[in-house]
Amino acid sequence: MVMVLCKAIFMRTTIDLPDALFRKTKANAALRGTSMKELIVAALEKDLNATPPKEAKRLTLPLIRMPKGKKLNLKDLDFDDLLA
Repeated sequence: MVMVLCKAIFMRTTIDLPDALFRKTKANAALRGTSMKELIVAALEKDLNATPPKEAKRLTLPLIRMPKGKKLNLKDLDFDDLLA
């Protein structure tokens, strides 16, 4: 019989949290009956596994939608009247 031992590999790191966030995280973990580490890992996993936001469609000028082949003629428009 062959026994295989598996051990999860963890990276130890240090993060600096603002005092208020540290206290809130510690209290929240205690209320959930979990450790700060487990709470932070779960929050990071949830954020990183979330669906990335869709990219905003890049607008091109002019923004006035015209039927294909038509152009907006503004040569006789007095722009000062628009600002008055």
